[in-house]
Amino acid sequence: MNVNCVSCGHSLDLRDAYDDYEGQVRCFICGSLLKLRSADGHVKSVELAAVARQALAAARDEAHAAKQTIS
Repeated sequence: MNVNCVSCGHSLDLRDAYDDYEGQVRCFICGSLLKLRSADGHVKSVELAAVARQALAAARDEAHAAKQTIS
């Protein structure tokens, strides 16, 4: 079963282990935490549960740097 990360779009190959699953899956590319619900090998829903701390820190640092540049 393949699922696309809703944050970065990367295709995650989850194999058969997640055919009947409800819980969280982490994208190993961007680190986002996804809430996944599947049944009978089909994705029923996938949504962003949390963004990786590194991504949030990077965005915060970029915003801070941009603010200092303007000042």
